[in-house]
Amino acid sequence: MKRFGKIAGVALASLLALALTSCGGKKSASSGGSSSGKQVTIRYQLWDSAQLPAYQAAAKVFMEKNPNIKVEIAQLGWDDYWTGLQTEMVGGTAGDVFTDHLAKYIDFASKNQLVDLTPYIERDKVDMSIYMNDLEKLWQTKDGKTYGLPKDWDTICVIYNKNITDSAGVSADELNSMTWNAEDGGSFETMIKRLSYDENGNNGLSPAFDKKHVAQYGLVLARSDDRGQAQYSPLAYSTGWTYTDGLYDSNYHYDDPRFISTIEWMKKMQDEGFLAPYTEIANGSATVFNAGRAALVFDGSWMIGTYKAIEGFDVGFALLPEGKEGRRSMINGLGDSIWTGSKHKEEAWQWVKFLASRESQEIIGSFGVVFPAIQSGVDKALETYKSKGWDVSAFTTEATTPNCTFLYPILDNSVEIGQIMTRTFDQIFLGELDAKTALTESNKNIKALFNK
Repeated sequence: MKRFGKIAGVALASLLALALTSCGGKKSASSGGSSSGKQVTIRYQLWDSAQLPAYQAAAKVFMEKNPNIKVEIAQLGWDDYWTGLQTEMVGGTAGDVFTDHLAKYIDFASKNQLVDLTPYIERDKVDMSIYMNDLEKLWQTKDGKTYGLPKDWDTICVIYNKNITDSAGVSADELNSMTWNAEDGGSFETMIKRLSYDENGNNGLSPAFDKKHVAQYGLVLARSDDRGQAQYSPLAYSTGWTYTDGLYDSNYHYDDPRFISTIEWMKKMQDEGFLAPYTEIANGSATVFNAGRAALVFDGSWMIGTYKAIEGFDVGFALLPEGKEGRRSMINGLGDSIWTGSKHKEEAWQWVKFLASRESQEIIGSFGVVFPAIQSGVDKALETYKSKGWDVSAFTTEATTPNCTFLYPILDNSVEIGQIMTRTFDQIFLGELDAKTALTESNKNIKALFNK
């Protein structure tokens, strides 16, 4: 694949298939509007502030085409987004349309909080074939209902501080060929030690390295939740571990020895001073990385622009470390859903349909923030990255490499599972419980959620 060229159609057509096996209507968005003839305001909720300008641009075009519909966009950070959304739904104050997640929507649907879009899709003859293979099917349940339309996809890579790696004489080839295992950490562990420095200038490979006075960490990761998308999941999956026995299966494996050993390795790296500790990442990994106090971080393609906007140093994007079972990245596809409590479902549908259209996704893609769900939108994103001289090929290489990607289970109880695992990882990395004890107990608690 060319570094900045168009992603091969066949490769992207198999995007979600890889994840699953591995790793003219009566009214259109351009003619729709308020059925009453009066202007209707709908509220759209999302969590990513970096995407806000792109969606404001899309909303401007939509409102020009639909003068009777006003779109108000509300943005709330990830940590508060889901609990806030659930609280608002129960209280009757949620937005009409919101950015939804594959790991969350089944939970909402099971509580009758999402509108089935199937009748709207059939009425307006929406072409569902324009999305990269199977993206739309992930929003369809076994009973034939559809709870979202695709908007984008993402993979996880290693983001590195070029000032630090250049000073250490680390090449891009070295970063793109790192290996990892839970026993000795592989060349990935050697790399993060090499890039760690104490206050006396000793790096982590030196016997004199002082873990109690670290000036620069080799690696920083955000606090983990149940998904660990940009934390533990690339490492754990590279051992052959999986969350459950299948996409819709609830037999969780957080007590699997391979998963436990992965978390134990991470805790060991923290305790030895090579991985930034939980006590320093209360506000996320960005605080440490952006300050130049960490060389490497795992993060997703939706964060490309954010990292490139950091002042003081440039960043690069490298492939994830390769484990015993290969290189593995979670691949996620977001969608837009309509809340059943919306008083303006028809207008909300017009907005959702527009967001999932080529026109909108090309607008979103042109901002170079995410990779949209439609090929032409991806092409726009790549054109934008190329014009800036940014090499983002690590993300697309992982997305198009056979057996490299995997999906998080699509199940209900996601809020409760997230709460359990967030608390569990806090206990482990703050030294309150050992990994085996904490993960074994948490896995029992999670399975109990499905046996009520």
